[in-house]
Amino acid sequence: MTRSPDTLNSPALNSPADENRIHKALANPFRREVLKWLKTPKQYFDRNHIDLAYGVPANAIHARSGLSQSTVSAHVAVMVEAGLLISTRVGQWAFLARNEAVIRAFAAQIRLHL
Repeated sequence: MTRSPDTLNSPALNSPADENRIHKALANPFRREVLKWLKTPKQYFDRNHIDLAYGVPANAIHARSGLSQSTVSAHVAVMVEAGLLISTRVGQWAFLARNEAVIRAFAAQIRLHL
């Protein structure tokens, strides 16, 4: 099992550039929808066919979205780069989960500065 190193090393927002990446990621409605799905995965993904121990398989997000695999991959890459998602590889599968520490830090910055 491997986790995306970028998200593990950034538990909070370290610079204005981090905040800008998150704002950019959240500007897209599909990306906000994915974050919503991953907040309560049992509500949006079939538990009988998916083990949620590591997060939600990327292919389940693709299947639910109705978008092309390349489009979903591009959106996921933006969210991982922004630190909003943690990608965990188990064998041939990539699992995605919310990075709650980064989301909490971003929400605190918004409350503090806006």
